[in-house]
Amino acid sequence: MPAAALALALGSAVLHAAWNLLLARARDVQAATAAMFLLSVALAAPFAAAWWSARPSVWPYALASTLLESVYVVALAAAYRMTELSIVYPLSRGLAPVLTLAAAVAILGHSASGVEVAGVLLVGLGVVLVPGARGRGDVRALLAVAAIAASIAAYTLVDRAGIHRAGALTYFVLVLVGPSLVYPPLVGARAIRVEIVRAAVWVASVANIGSFALGLLALRRGAAAPVLAVRSTSIVIATLLARRLLDEDVGVERAIGSVLVFAGVVLLAF
Repeated sequence: MPAAALALALGSAVLHAAWNLLLARARDVQAATAAMFLLSVALAAPFAAAWWSARPSVWPYALASTLLESVYVVALAAAYRMTELSIVYPLSRGLAPVLTLAAAVAILGHSASGVEVAGVLLVGLGVVLVPGARGRGDVRALLAVAAIAASIAAYTLVDRAGIHRAGALTYFVLVLVGPSLVYPPLVGARAIRVEIVRAAVWVASVANIGSFALGLLALRRGAAAPVLAVRSTSIVIATLLARRLLDEDVGVERAIGSVLVFAGVVLLAF
């Protein structure tokens, strides 16, 4: 994995963990999430318009990605209604790299090296272990987590091709139009108005834009599976901060999971 792709993916992971932690602290997580998506598109749109860069061939990829992002948001909201963020986030982010690598090999003909396979699987195992024995949910929650992971894996593969056909901010606006139209009506305007004026939601929106842009730029320079795996180190960052910011219990299994994630990143990097 090129050093530039690694740095971009790690930066994306930091910002991704930041906006998730900020939303998790919100009084109304669903309304804050809807407000964040609306603000993210509103803040990015003027810059995307000023530096608009999109080939005609980007539209099939942008449409596919915005549909997959909409599935991701709806599934994420459903999962958060049924269980905790510290369960949903690690499990979905742990399963996604494994699904991405499997799809890349089976569908796209990607020839994965032994080190790449070991790195992706190690990251996946690590982020699955992070929740520990206490991280249990019902069947519906696990199905929602599986849907989240599948959508992440799918839109990562789509974005891997789509980002070469548009600028990062242009592509960001194109793919987030779907979630911004689908999710807010499900939450309700009144609840969104309460959250959209909060400073934390604005900071989360900027972090979301940064995370997305850096992630897309990383996909321009590296293969989808290792980029997604490195971005999964956001689990480690979120876990380290969850105890202080969210008053969550971080035990031995979570620490072991974090070590495995970093070990996987080292394999992918070298």
